[in-house]
Amino acid sequence: MKNILLALLVILVAVSCKTSIYKSEKLEETNFQSVVLDTLFQDKISIRAIQIDKNKIWYAADKGRYGFYNLDSNQKIENRINKDSLILEFRSIAQTAEHIFILNVANPALLYQVSKEGFSAKLVYQERHQKVFYDSMQFWNNKEGIAMGDPIENCLNIITTRDGGNSWHKISCEKLPKVADGEAAFAASNTNIVIKDNNTWIVSGGKKARVFYSPDRGESWSVFETPIVQGKTMTGIFTADFYDSNTGIVAGGDYDVSNQNFSNKATTTNGGKTWKLVGENQGFGYASCVQYVPKSKGKSLVAVGTSGIYYSSDSGNSWTQLSTDSSLNTIRFLDEKTAIAAGQNKMIRIRFK
Repeated sequence: MKNILLALLVILVAVSCKTSIYKSEKLEETNFQSVVLDTLFQDKISIRAIQIDKNKIWYAADKGRYGFYNLDSNQKIENRINKDSLILEFRSIAQTAEHIFILNVANPALLYQVSKEGFSAKLVYQERHQKVFYDSMQFWNNKEGIAMGDPIENCLNIITTRDGGNSWHKISCEKLPKVADGEAAFAASNTNIVIKDNNTWIVSGGKKARVFYSPDRGESWSVFETPIVQGKTMTGIFTADFYDSNTGIVAGGDYDVSNQNFSNKATTTNGGKTWKLVGENQGFGYASCVQYVPKSKGKSLVAVGTSGIYYSSDSGNSWTQLSTDSSLNTIRFLDEKTAIAAGQNKMIRIRFK
């Protein structure tokens, strides 16, 4: 009997050790330690908005330029929109199955529908007002989309489409939460709007740093407070992302004090109703874009901005600098170990190791 029990004990210990080793190996695989940066193209260009479309990385840029980089052929295809004597700057981009949409940031707001096949651009919305400043654009599906900008009246400037982007209509301020005096947004990386299924979150900055939420694709709205630094023109939330309908992060900080790494990142586990500061006095300072790593169960995050590329494996509580590249404005993941980033004068591919 003793021999049988001893044999069982040996087997149990062996299985436990094997399981522990397996878990450790899996943990090491998902914890990024370094990055390999490949430059896809360089140019005298400023890119704040990119969109992944299978093997193509579409971008919207300054000087009226838009285009895509083909990952299969390693070619950049670019076009330019000339509108009278205007110098257009596209900081918002979104897509449906057939079209790419790009939106000029300032007065006049010009929203173009670009054919993915023919590459031609058609003006589908325009708005003229001295306060016009559009920050971000997304689509819920192939028919319904949303774009947002700074307040013109006493609410955020929000337009929606229900016909695939052929026509756009403004949401009345009567249906939206009122903004505080000096509350606006930042066109930093096209991440002011986050969509998960029918849920929509819009983030603000300036004198207030809040999260506007719609559970029904823009039909009704509520607003939630955050502890992100606020009160000055260039403070607040510059970027947001959600892993699912409950787990999310907002980040930003003080653009004028770019190394200030407290009160600049917060997370939620209840869909944005309440927020908790994370990574206080460590990690990055000002961030222009933050994204969840796919298939990470909401644990892994990557941020880019003037501090470089930072990574967190514990929901934002601690951060590791993986690169000092301070020129990146925006980032999107191709898969759980590969991302595309763009910013000042280049687009790059990031391989996480």
